[in-house]
Amino acid sequence: MTPPLSDHFNGKTFFQPGGDPNGRFKDFLRWQFSRRAAPWPDRVTLRAQAPPPKPRGDEIVATWVGHATFLFQTARGNFLTDPVFSDRVSPVRWAGPRRVHPPGLLFESLPRIDAVLLSHDHYDHCDLTTLRRLAATHDPEFLAPWRHRDLLAAAGARKIVELDWWQTHALGGGIAATLAPTRHWTNRFGTPRNHRLWGGFFLDCGARRVWFAGDSGYDRDLFKAIRERCGAPDLACIPIGAYEPRWFMAPMHMNPAEAVQAHLDLGSPCSLAMHWGTFQLTDEARDDPPKALAAARAAAGVEPGAFPILSPGESVVR
Repeated sequence: MTPPLSDHFNGKTFFQPGGDPNGRFKDFLRWQFSRRAAPWPDRVTLRAQAPPPKPRGDEIVATWVGHATFLFQTARGNFLTDPVFSDRVSPVRWAGPRRVHPPGLLFESLPRIDAVLLSHDHYDHCDLTTLRRLAATHDPEFLAPWRHRDLLAAAGARKIVELDWWQTHALGGGIAATLAPTRHWTNRFGTPRNHRLWGGFFLDCGARRVWFAGDSGYDRDLFKAIRERCGAPDLACIPIGAYEPRWFMAPMHMNPAEAVQAHLDLGSPCSLAMHWGTFQLTDEARDDPPKALAAARAAAGVEPGAFPILSPGESVVR
């Protein structure tokens, strides 16, 4: 099915209204030839975490698996975001960014997964190996932005729902998922740049609401618009990593100070940091994002508990 023409689709490719967050190829080359990436550890040992508690009543239990992968458990269903359990995020299995810590949950320990929420096609968010395992083991519903059907079908998914920005899909148990805009882009080997749409998911679980950002640069109007259209989430999952150098990354990835501002724009009483510390994608040191987040929280008067750093495998109950 061809997506309809809109303020972000020209009939061939998707685009960002108000400006393209994806830098020019010559800027990418400039970064690659001039980058001074901080060293990362080869391996990080995780602290043992208690298994996620079972949700009671209207509770949502959010467990950070690593990078952009969260497990959301509710009494009405269980959901995974951008699931990546593989060792590398790359077009090939033998090269590319390699994870420095194992997933915070074993794949085999996952509860029944009712739906997978896929934000976009970048390899650190869309891992076909993991998607194949989920399709074969759990046969969940897969929700994704426009034009991800081919990837999901190739991974063996049977129940696929593609959404445009601001479209809502009813999941089981009275839960609704809305795809909302983010400031990002798409690209994957074998398809043109921005062939697929991107976005984040707003889950309305009745008494609780969750916002999962996926990947996004900061936009002073965007997160306020999400709050106005969907309401303030009870829990927001906001990226804080992959932001250096700013001259290149700013349009597509928030830094921690911008993540705190997004937290304030959304009006969430609690936001969880993600998209840091698992794969070295950009130039900052591994421990820079949590340090910068602490400084940004203090500068904005945000309590640490309102925007915590979780360890992989750690859970929050809302």
